[in-house]
Amino acid sequence: MNSPDAGTDNRVMGTSGRREHIIQLLRTHGSVQVNELSQQFHVSTVTIRNDLAFLEKQGIAVRAYGGALICEGVSPVSEPSLEDKSTRHTTIKRNIAAVAADLIRPGLRVILDSGTTTYEIARQLRHHQDTIVMTNGMNVANALLEAPGVELLMTGGQLRRQSLSFYGDQAEQSLQNYHFDMLFLGVDAIDLERGISTHNEDEARLNRRMCEVAGHIVVVTDSSKFNSSSLHKIIDTQRIDTIITDDGIPEASLTGLRRIGTEVILVKG
Repeated sequence: MNSPDAGTDNRVMGTSGRREHIIQLLRTHGSVQVNELSQQFHVSTVTIRNDLAFLEKQGIAVRAYGGALICEGVSPVSEPSLEDKSTRHTTIKRNIAAVAADLIRPGLRVILDSGTTTYEIARQLRHHQDTIVMTNGMNVANALLEAPGVELLMTGGQLRRQSLSFYGDQAEQSLQNYHFDMLFLGVDAIDLERGISTHNEDEARLNRRMCEVAGHIVVVTDSSKFNSSSLHKIIDTQRIDTIITDDGIPEASLTGLRRIGTEVILVKG
């Protein structure tokens, strides 16, 4: 079994990166073997079994004798580059952003998560006044430089270049002394049963902290993210107050969200 990324040194890969690679192998081959993974990633078979147990708990894999099979029904997604993300569903993201920006009234204190949809929200705030925005996204912060009526706060922390987002203890601690009215949260994947999730463990932890300090959680995502899961869960779908998405959302997802009391705002796809 070959690594999906021949340029990656598997000997120095961390837990999160290794599990992401195992997911890619599951997507490619449909199954993986413990002994092969142990040799490929230069870790013990115990470590690999722990990885597979974690993926099973996330609903991504089902363990079988000597390995694991990909779980049917929900497709785990791999992380595209920020450049790729910025070229996908651009019109839909801008429509979502326009609706989101209308929710931000003067005097509100909001968090804009990192991401391409939240970047579009930031671009919509150029003429907003008396607004405080905290973000962990470098691209989001750059867009807000063109909004003189917005007081900009940054989480700080360590920069993850792939997503242009800051994370880590400093970022999490920067939130603890604040209370925000609204959080606009971008997601990599959403499933009614498994919740909303993202690719990176550190970003998921920071996102959970954002949810704790925000009075109202608004998820902004295009409909392609539904019925899929990423490696690291952020929160259950029941905790989402409002979701802004396009009218391509699967009917079952729309019905399920409304059943649990989530406000769903649809934009034209």
